[in-house]
Amino acid sequence: MSLGMPRNHGCRVSDAWTVDGMRTVIIENELLRVVVLVDKGTDIVEFRYKPRDLDYLLFMPAGIRNPNKGIMSTPTSGPFLDFYSGGWNDILPNGGPQSMYKGAEFGQHGEISLIPWECAIVEDELDCVAVKFWVRPVRTPFFVEKTMRMRAGRAVLEIEEQVTNEAGETMHLMWGQHVAFGRPFLDEGVVVDAPARRLLVGAAQPGYEPRVLAPDSAHDWPKGVSPDGQSVDANVIPPFGSLKAQEMAYLAEFTDGWYAIRNEKRNLGFGLRFDHSVYKYVWYWQQHGNVAQGFPWWGKLHTVALEPWTSYPTTGLAEAVANGTAVTLTPGQKIATSLRAVAFEGTSPVTCITHSGEVEH
Repeated sequence: MSLGMPRNHGCRVSDAWTVDGMRTVIIENELLRVVVLVDKGTDIVEFRYKPRDLDYLLFMPAGIRNPNKGIMSTPTSGPFLDFYSGGWNDILPNGGPQSMYKGAEFGQHGEISLIPWECAIVEDELDCVAVKFWVRPVRTPFFVEKTMRMRAGRAVLEIEEQVTNEAGETMHLMWGQHVAFGRPFLDEGVVVDAPARRLLVGAAQPGYEPRVLAPDSAHDWPKGVSPDGQSVDANVIPPFGSLKAQEMAYLAEFTDGWYAIRNEKRNLGFGLRFDHSVYKYVWYWQQHGNVAQGFPWWGKLHTVALEPWTSYPTTGLAEAVANGTAVTLTPGQKIATSLRAVAFEGTSPVTCITHSGEVEH
């Protein structure tokens, strides 16, 4: 914010903050407050709807920790989960566990989600504010640019983002928006609306049980089948404490690019508009009732994540290249996209979230 024209009303933006030594940007208007960790992958660690003082996002018990002060030899190679605080993470070029690609080794969800970005306030007016962020990763020849914008009178965060391949050779990537929701928003249970046709359930994994759905199965969304063969409404998340189970599944074959997650008892919801020609899958991660034991959850995790991704499954870039879902960029080629994240009130099923972020019932 300009020192010559400070204000405490309307749209506001400030880059004069730090959290655990990390540069932090706060973007807000009369309805919404968004907190962004510039020095940690531009993580959105708060998405707060002011009229209800409710932050929709997961916030881990360990809180926010700076990876550049931690145990890693380099931010790129270290474990994502050591410093996972929840929220909304921008992930590229590897989704999932450790993976090798063209001689570069990536840790989980490497590499842009753990490294510092650059930023500049590019618009600072009463009716609109905007911040531009950009980064060149350590191990891959990509240039990532992102602009976040907020307008007066709207509980909508606008995001425009693009990735450029600056190499002299063709490159592959996975790109995801890792949006995880937490308590208290999830306490009474929520319902997911999404124009997907299919639900693909991940394979069985050692130590990853009990499951909500039968592993390695496929269904017509929003229906599913439990491990014991019972029909399941896969779009219904029960209240906290009523279920102890976990799940990794994927929504696919979208007819339009959006989803909504609604708490009917609180009369509140969160919606995300995305480009389904870019993000063809939504990863559907569930951890119910603090069931996950051991590192890094320690029996203290209750979350549902709905993550638009270019690729699947969550097994790393090498697998996405092998199965043909990785994005391919030739030298100099760019891929651009936009997102609209919106907080809204209402209990009716959502039928659409428009390109401008309007919620239709």
